Parts: sequence; C-alpha cells; structure tokens
Amino acid sequence: MFSLLVLVTVVGHALAANTTRHHQHVHHQHTHAATTPPPPTPDPRSDKARIQQLEEQLESLTRQVMLQQLFVEERIRSDGDSGIKQLRHNHDGTAPYFTSSFSSRSINSIHDHSNYDRTVGMGEVIAVMNGVEFRTRHNDYKLKMPSKTSTDYHAIQDIPFPEVPPSVLQKHTIAEQIAEMKEYFKAFRYQNHRHRDYRPYFKANLCYMEGAWTTDTKELNEPFQSDRHSIDASSWFDLQEKIRYTSYSGSKHNLENFSYLPSTIINVNNGTAEYAQWNYRILCHPIEDDFPLSALAPVDDLSARLSHNFDMKTFANSRAARFKVAQRAKDGIYDFDLGYGQFKDKQYNMGLLDRIMMQIPGKNNYGADLKDHSFNMTVLDVRDPVNNTALNTAYYHRFFKYDSKGAMGIKTIHRGFADQNLFVAQTTQPKVAKIQIDDCHTKRHVKECHHYAAQYSYAIPLEIVFMTPLYRWNPYNLREYGHNIHSDIITEHMKRNGQLTADKAYNGTNSKYFYKTPAEFFRASKPGETDKADTDKGAVGVLDRQGNVRKVVASGTHITLPEIEGVGKLRMRYPITPVHMDGSAEGKELSAVVEMINHMSKYSSYFVEPPTATSSVHTSLPDGHFATSYTHQDPPGFHRHEIYISHDEMSSLASGNIVSVFTSTDQGHEHTIDMGYNSTTGKYYIQTCDGRPHCWDGHDNDIIKIA
Repeated sequence: MFSLLVLVTVVGHALAANTTRHHQHVHHQHTHAATTPPPPTPDPRSDKARIQQLEEQLESLTRQVMLQQLFVEERIRSDGDSGIKQLRHNHDGTAPYFTSSFSSRSINSIHDHSNYDRTVGMGEVIAVMNGVEFRTRHNDYKLKMPSKTSTDYHAIQDIPFPEVPPSVLQKHTIAEQIAEMKEYFKAFRYQNHRHRDYRPYFKANLCYMEGAWTTDTKELNEPFQSDRHSIDASSWFDLQEKIRYTSYSGSKHNLENFSYLPSTIINVNNGTAEYAQWNYRILCHPIEDDFPLSALAPVDDLSARLSHNFDMKTFANSRAARFKVAQRAKDGIYDFDLGYGQFKDKQYNMGLLDRIMMQIPGKNNYGADLKDHSFNMTVLDVRDPVNNTALNTAYYHRFFKYDSKGAMGIKTIHRGFADQNLFVAQTTQPKVAKIQIDDCHTKRHVKECHHYAAQYSYAIPLEIVFMTPLYRWNPYNLREYGHNIHSDIITEHMKRNGQLTADKAYNGTNSKYFYKTPAEFFRASKPGETDKADTDKGAVGVLDRQGNVRKVVASGTHITLPEIEGVGKLRMRYPITPVHMDGSAEGKELSAVVEMINHMSKYSSYFVEPPTATSSVHTSLPDGHFATSYTHQDPPGFHRHEIYISHDEMSSLASGNIVSVFTSTDQGHEHTIDMGYNSTTGKYYIQTCDGRPHCWDGHDNDIIKIA
C-alpha cells in the first residue's frame, strides 16, 4: 500500500510538471508566433503518452497490492483453520501455559449476563475466517436469528423463548410449581423424556460467527445488536486510527469497544481499485430437532488444566472447557456423573454439525434458494448420494459434490483447500462485495468464455446454548415491562437497587432487570464459578403487584445454572468453537500426543519405547479442592470463592509450609491467599488474604475442604 501511495504522488508530480511545461510552451508560441517556425512533430514521450504509461503502471501496482493481500490470506490459510486464535492477555506466569491462548479462565472469554433476557456474555477474541484475521470488540451478543419473513440485509428477529410446561402452570401454589418444574430439570439432567417430556421446553440453539467482505467502506456499520457494547468510532477510518494507536501504545479501550476489521482491494475494474471492508456478526439458530447432551464431549486443553489444577471432570464443567460434536447424535453415551457425553473419535465426511449448519442461512435469510454453477459445473447436495440434486448454496455448508470426478478422482469436495471449519453460503445482497472472473477455453480453435460473479459469506460455530422454561416462567406474576427503556420505572431513577426491603426492591422486571425465578428453586443464588464481567447480582428483591417483596434470581442465559436440589448444577452453554491452530501440522500432532498421553495403556503399542511402571512410588497427596466461607457483607454481596491446588502443594501444606494461591472470581473480584494447614486440628486456614490478616469482604479465616 505504501508503494501505491508513492506512485500516486509521483503521478501527481509528473502531471503538475507536464502542465507547467505545457503552459511555458503555449506562452512561448504566443510571444514568437510571427518569427518562429511551426512546432516539431510531437515526441512519442509526449504528455499524453507519459500519462497513459503512468496510469498503466498505477493499475499494475494496484493489482499487485491486491495480490499481496491474497498472499497474506493464503499464508494464514496454510497456517491453520478458520477458528479462534487468541484472547486478551490478563495473567502472566512462570510457564507459557499460565497465560491466555484461545482459552484462559474461560473459552472465548465467556461470562454471564443472566440478568438480561437475551444477552449472552462473550468478550474480545482474535479470529480467523477463510484466511482473514480480525479482532472483535467485546461481543455480548443476543439470542437473535436471521429473519424468516424479510429478505432485507441483516434483518433479524427474536428467537422464541420455550413455553412453560402446562403441568407446572396447573399447580395451585408456588411451592407446587417449583416442585413440578424441578422434575422437568431432572428429566433434562438425566436425558429421560419418559420421566417428563422435557424436549419441547429445553431447546438447543447453535450460535455462530459470520463474516464477509462488504461494500460499506466509508460509513461504519455496527455488526450486530448488543445491550452493552458497540463500536466506538465515527467511521471505518476513525476505527482504524484508534486501533493503530492502541496497538502502537499497547493500550486498550476501557469499555473494549474497538475492533480490528481489515479492508482490502477486492477488484481492479478498468484501472480503478474497488475496496471492500471486512465485517462480522454473531447470531443464533434454533436447532430443528432435539439435541442430546450425549453428542457433546470435552476437548482436552492441558494448558488450561495445568494452570488451574483441574482434573478432567472439573475442567469439563468449568468455563474454560470447549466441546466437540459427535458425527451422529446416537453415537454418544451421556455420563450423568461426569456431566458430559463420551464417544469414539473417527474420521467422517458429513456429520451432525454439518446437518445443523446447513439449516442456517447466509445473508439472504431463511427461505433463500441459490445455486452455484461456477466453472460450468453445478454444485450438488452431498446429502443425496443417489440423485444429482443441486445444493441450495444460500445456506452454510462445507461439503458438496460435482456430477463428475476431478483430476484426483474425488467427487465429494470440501470447501477450501485445507480448512476443516470453512462453512460457506452464497448471497445476492448488494452490500456484500462481489468477486468476478472470466473463464476462457479454446476448443477446436474456437475460444469460449464464461463470466462468473459471486458473493459469499463465511461462518464458524461458537456454542450450543440451551434455552429453558425459566425465560417465560413468572410464578409470582411480577410486572414485566419488556425492553430496558422502562428501566427508570423499575429502579425509580436508581433509588431502588434490588435489596430485600419494600423501599429498595425493584418495581417489576424488564429485559435488563430480568429477575423472575423464585430463589427457592435453587439451593444457592449463583453457581460456584463467576467472572469479573458477570452482571448477575444473585438473589434480589422485586415487588409483586400487591407490593410484597419477592426474592427472585436471574432468569436469563447462564453458563451453568446454580445448583438445584435433587438435580445438581446444569450446564446451559457448550462452546464448540473451532481453534485456528488445530488446523496446523503442529496442532494436529499435538492433538495426537495429548490423546496418547491421556490413554497410555490404550496406545502402548504406538510408543517406540512403551511406557512402563517405575520403581519409584509417587507419595504426594492428590489435588485439592477448597472453598472460603460464605460472606453476607454488602458490598460486594453474598458469595464465596473456590480454590484449586495441586498435589505438590497439598504435600507442601502437609509438611507445614505456607502455600500462596489464587481464588476463583466471584462478585467481580478474587483473592490472593497465603494458605496453611494445622496438623493438630486437621483444618486448613487463611494466614493472609491480599496481604492482610483477614479478607476485606468478610470471609472467615477457615477454609473448607470440598474434595
């Protein structure tokens, strides 16, 4: 791009110089018209010829700049797959695995905004999509889907909340409704639709990230709706300058509302560069059929497990976990004790994830029907192995087939050269940049040309989000005001803060203060694992229509629901996001190594030197799981913290040493604790908390051992 600007400058100077010489020549002619001979024949290096030459050079260089961008994208494509690459860095450590990668304390920086009706908490990420690397703003997307009634560009609609089971509504008392509702959650927990048919009321949605090159290169367009975040810039140029500044200085926008979204030269048409702007959005799609929990199994992440002292079960139920999807729904077995599915890994072409993604439309929205006839061949639907049915390319897919085999004898084809996660959809929206080609061939001395022009968008899956009857259930019949424009009514201009008194309780609910579920439904008001970005306040007071204070908790989207007595903790969000590095040769090799390490007995024959038992006996204690006492001090509010320590640290404690540990995050903070063990009483204790004799928020110095 620098060279292009230099050439433009040179062209400008050349034109100016030529114009000056022309004026000087005209002046000379007027002055000596009577005494000088006619002007000589024009030099081939005349002004017109020089300008034409400079224009051709400018067009050639513009094309080279476009090809340089292609080179960068091709290099990224060969380095890995479409997927998440990196999170914002927040922690340092003595080993690389202590720092953030695509995961840290949570995959994709997911967190809870369950006090909102539709907001799904997700922080900033660096992502790669079909070779385009970009950085998002803080996302916090909403449970929205493409429109089913409009073909307008980016028209969306709300995903319907599941209904409340009639058997719950038929109960006469709140206690009876709570008891019956628990039975549905128990049925979902054990995937037993014979106990209660939970399937119509527990609906799975696939939330995905979509990207495309767009023609809006000047006016900045917000990519998708969020209750909490938007890009803080007046134009694309303004955003690019702010990103340049923060990248140069290493600073950040406090509200995390900057994003790096590249621009490119998409075409050179008659010497004119056509620019395109990359943009993305996050939407969700209601999965058409029941999605069993058995089809989701955790993907091991040794760096996350080592840095947090997690065994596999603890990791799989933490925010750091991501999951893989079975080839077929019936392949998996759900382990009730572990809380996730298990299935055998294998190669396949079409799978369950493909069939779900093929339900999701691109930019033309639901109901679109497009066909791809590029290179004089029709793209066919791989789901129909018998007939040559043309594929509806307006929906996302990664596999297709042609009616004839290619040079390698391959009939079924994957989008992209080597990108496992490249889902593509065709569109006709004018705001999506068009790429064009003339395909010419000479047959029997006759040249035939075909012109092709197409527009595409790309997508990667992010997570499976389960919606439950809690979104609609309102057993106290609290006033519901809908969207957050009525927040002043609920807080009476911030005079009410949700405390359990008549003068401080919220005056109803809305999309921002989405507290409707009776606190008695859960054993605790919050799950054990929290994050600084969480906005759920736990149990709050809300006035009912008679002015009584009702103790309720958030009814929106949780990562994991608080514990339900007789049911346990239920995970509602299952990240299935692909990772960019998994597509590299190193990532594939590392995946195989992790599998072999975790299952040495199974793969013992694969080792050059098979692993054998050593004579030394490991005498250290197992890993430890602890928790602080609950505190009722407000602020910050009712909570406790969990603590995980390694077996080496357990052994050190048993020897009488003090161990420094980090707690989990709750109510927006964490603690650094110097922890000790009293061998006489058999109790663990806090020696110092954040460098003080006692924690500032009122935790006792006794530490409770959980496991």
